[in-house]
Amino acid sequence: MVIEVKGDVLTLPDGTRFRCAIGRGGYAVDKREGDGATPIGTWPFRIVYFRPDRVPAPETGLKTEPLYETDGWCDAPGDPAYNRPVTLPYPASHEVMWREDSLYDIVVVLGHNDAPPVPGHGSAIFMHIARDGYLPTEGCVALKRADLEQVLAGVKEGDAVAFLGP
Repeated sequence: MVIEVKGDVLTLPDGTRFRCAIGRGGYAVDKREGDGATPIGTWPFRIVYFRPDRVPAPETGLKTEPLYETDGWCDAPGDPAYNRPVTLPYPASHEVMWREDSLYDIVVVLGHNDAPPVPGHGSAIFMHIARDGYLPTEGCVALKRADLEQVLAGVKEGDAVAFLGP
């Protein structure tokens, strides 16, 4: 199954539609680290992380793992762990996965630039919970929590999301 995102709408194969937020840089064919763009292309769902102190593991056909306070994600193009999970503290630039806000209470890793990662071609492209008002992301796609849970309920290993552009 492939879920499509066009503009600010995520559409399931059955036609169900959800509003979503995309990157502050819009869409990009040639994704670069720090451009804030959502990368055009089809990206497989990899794994779902969740904050066990805030939410239960979502019902999904994907592998789920709890987040820990020491979880991070390397976004330093010159680092050997680029676009990979890391344990904090970590010496290179990284994103903190255990956030104070609710955005990563449920966070899905997408298979963008990960097989293998190409330095500088973008990291940490996730599907996660949207900010109030669907404010732009740093390149991820974000949905209301209930909508994200509904999407994940129908997703299984081998499924993907296609970012189609504006």
